[in-house]
Amino acid sequence: MSYVLGQINAAHREINSYPVSSGEGRSLLIRRTYDACIEDVWDACTRPSRIGRWLAPVRGDFRVGGAFEVEGNASGRVLRCERPRLLKVTWDYGLDAATEVEVRLSPAPGGSTVFELRHASPSELVDELVRTEGLAGAVRNGAGWDLVLLGLDVFLHDDDLDRAAWRDTPQVREFTIHSYRAWGDASRAAWGVSADDMATVVESAVRHVTCALEGGDR
Repeated sequence: MSYVLGQINAAHREINSYPVSSGEGRSLLIRRTYDACIEDVWDACTRPSRIGRWLAPVRGDFRVGGAFEVEGNASGRVLRCERPRLLKVTWDYGLDAATEVEVRLSPAPGGSTVFELRHASPSELVDELVRTEGLAGAVRNGAGWDLVLLGLDVFLHDDDLDRAAWRDTPQVREFTIHSYRAWGDASRAAWGVSADDMATVVESAVRHVTCALEGGDR
């Protein structure tokens, strides 16, 4: 099995109902195991100097209740922080309502760590996005998080990761295409869409992202 397919198959993906602070919601969930101890994974996810190497530069007040900003991505507030197992924040990236991101860590055999990320949004926000963007929006969101968590895996094995250069590699482009298809499967299960209809959505999204990765949208 190739490295890329191994990384795709390393993650469990699902979309389901999940409450947010304001009420009913829906979420995407990614679960995978990292070959690193729980303290190291926690530190990589909470220390600003390390987060910037695999996600993006982060600044702000990282205490519970504090506000932060992820450069070029999102802003939010820290809701819960229970070292080294739970981090929950609001995640606002310009939509009408804040979403929530929750990371849970648990130790696994051999000194590894099970990592679970859940990105939950209010139901009305999800419904509006589906009306305006179709299911392609769910596929793109999931694939975006997939790439972030692949970056974390690479960083945990290489502290000298050059995130910008790494993201422009053929392996990352191949991973992104496979990730779109994997999230298509998760979306089809969640929304009850036929296999043919979902395949059409995913292949259209894949063509778009392939064009973007090759420089067609620059």
